[in-house]
Amino acid sequence: MRVSARTTLRSLGEEVRARRKARNLSQETLAFQAEIHPNVVGRLERGSYNPSVTLLLKIAVKLNTTLLELFAGAAKRE
Repeated sequence: MRVSARTTLRSLGEEVRARRKARNLSQETLAFQAEIHPNVVGRLERGSYNPSVTLLLKIAVKLNTTLLELFAGAAKRE
């Protein structure tokens, strides 16, 4: 099966959004905790931002998860 980068980014964003909401965090709160700009969280969740591994790691830590779990969750959404 062939998967596009756009599909992967969208699925990853959906996974971040779901985990953020499960922890009852706003985009602004997650951004503040991860020390990133709130617009980055919104763009990431929409799949219109290609994050670095470092940024994803910051988000994963604040969502009490791992990069592996984020990517596994995103893969299930594809």
